[in-house]
Amino acid sequence: MSAARGRSRTGATTRFILLAAVIGVVLAFGVMVYRNQNTEVAAAPDFDGQGSGNALLHVEPGDTLGVVGDRLYDIGTVASTRAFTGAAAGTPVEGIQPGYYQVRQEMSAAAAVDALADPQNRVGFIEVKPGGRLLDTVVVGGGREKGIYTLIADATCLRDLDEPEAAPMCRQPQEIVDAAVQADPAELAVPDWAIDEVRGAPDPVRRLEGLIAPGVHNINPQSEPVEILRQLIDASTASYDETGLVPAADRIGLTPYEVVTAASLVEKEGKLQDFDKVARVILNRLAEPMRLQFDSTVNYALADQEIATTDADRAEVTPWNTYAMDGLPYGPIGSPGLDALRAMENPADGQWKYFVTVDMEGTTRFADEYPEHERYQSEAIANGVLASGR
Repeated sequence: MSAARGRSRTGATTRFILLAAVIGVVLAFGVMVYRNQNTEVAAAPDFDGQGSGNALLHVEPGDTLGVVGDRLYDIGTVASTRAFTGAAAGTPVEGIQPGYYQVRQEMSAAAAVDALADPQNRVGFIEVKPGGRLLDTVVVGGGREKGIYTLIADATCLRDLDEPEAAPMCRQPQEIVDAAVQADPAELAVPDWAIDEVRGAPDPVRRLEGLIAPGVHNINPQSEPVEILRQLIDASTASYDETGLVPAADRIGLTPYEVVTAASLVEKEGKLQDFDKVARVILNRLAEPMRLQFDSTVNYALADQEIATTDADRAEVTPWNTYAMDGLPYGPIGSPGLDALRAMENPADGQWKYFVTVDMEGTTRFADEYPEHERYQSEAIANGVLASGR
């Protein structure tokens, strides 16, 4: 190999290295330009500010943050799903609860996140407590408790977000009552096992008593009253049926509607730890037969209610007063919780026919025979449990 050829190879190598360096610089510059341009293209569209107008967002169970963003985009609240999910990531809104929310239109993603985090913007939210009743209740010494009809009306309230000082627009409780009274029970999704009793109820205003289960319910505040009641009853029936209501009723010798009725008594008369014993007392008395004589059934028809009842109250003949009638009341006296319903479906074993709460802590004594029960009643009176506040 000659020296000349060797020098030529060295020069070629040098030129190759220089060319590669130039190409590297050009490529690096191109990548930088591409990234800058691509970032501008990828920026998620977003509105500015707090927005205006009014919109209603529905978050369903199982919705992901992306699905919530899609819904917000569909109703015109955010400019893009990506802007919302980016703003919401790592915030409490990431685990947003199912339900309905008032928002504005054309809000920035950050403003939308803040709106969903504000509890004032959650609407259509109803919480029915175990034992809750359709009508408002006045408790002696305890004020007024809102009934389910009133809770439904309250849940329909919508504010004008552009007029924060204006009164909210709400359905009136009477509108809910009218729907309950006037609509055909089948239209209200009343279950087959209750439909005859509902149609024949002695008080149409109370005919849906017990058919709206305790718990949290989310309703569309813009829905008509009939649709709201149908949704609540349908969901409640499903939760009752899941306990095995129908086969349990056959097993203990009652109809499903009677089981719900008896469970409403358990809810009102007993403490959780004693539910299954109270259920057994009910069945034992029905089998005897002997009257149930529950003060809760007397109270149901009274305008003012308390634990103790008067002789005159107990003598008043109503479709629910179990002092003045044999057997169960016509229908439920409230909404039984699932614990009370399961206790009625699976009562404890025992021969008890009497029980009484003997102190303010809720201690309940059960007795097989009346003389024993009388001693427990004396204990309750001594502790002030049966003293009247009238």
